[in-house]
Amino acid sequence: MEITVVMPAYNEEQYIKSIVERVLATGIPTELIIVDDYSTDSTRSILKEISGDERIKVCYHNKNMGKGAALRTGFKEATGEIVIVQDADLEYDPAEYPRLIKPILDGKADVVYGSRFAGGDAHRVLFFWHMIGNKLLTLLSNMFTNLNLTDMETCYKVFRKEILDQVVIKENRFGFEPEITAKISKLGARIYEVGISYSGRSYSEGKKINWKDGLSALWCIIKYNMSK
Repeated sequence: MEITVVMPAYNEEQYIKSIVERVLATGIPTELIIVDDYSTDSTRSILKEISGDERIKVCYHNKNMGKGAALRTGFKEATGEIVIVQDADLEYDPAEYPRLIKPILDGKADVVYGSRFAGGDAHRVLFFWHMIGNKLLTLLSNMFTNLNLTDMETCYKVFRKEILDQVVIKENRFGFEPEITAKISKLGARIYEVGISYSGRSYSEGKKINWKDGLSALWCIIKYNMSK
């Protein structure tokens, strides 16, 4: 079964080469699609250096639009039967791909979320209020979708491609997470969660999400769950 990894990237010069090496070292993806969301550091030049690998396809945005927009571009280009979302930093470990894709390969799931709050391995200790915010957003999302997810905001989401093909992503930024959750819930997709490790980074290390994105996610939960 062919597997595509879609990786949105924006100003990740410090991490991009390492994460690409880690993804390819797993031997799992047949295709790695990197979408550069108009980086202003050296990310683009690094991507041009490593794009000679036949497994890698790089798409370039001509303006910065956000994670959701980058994923929308990547999903359109994906050809694999399974699609994995991978951030372009080192917070999430590609070595956990086998755990993430197993429920789909076993024929049990259409979508798999990698939960930072459902066990897994080592976790870096960081922001208390981020954790509270994530759990509150997940709780509210669950109230609308009637799911029992523990981590709606996780990066690690894995989809059967035929499920993604039924969803139109409208959000350009981090509103992608509640939007896709609402839409796959309405499709009646079989959703599984697996525990993952998490090595979160600080703002000085390049973390980009902030409280404004939390408010946007709150609005997106209401918007996409209430719409037909």
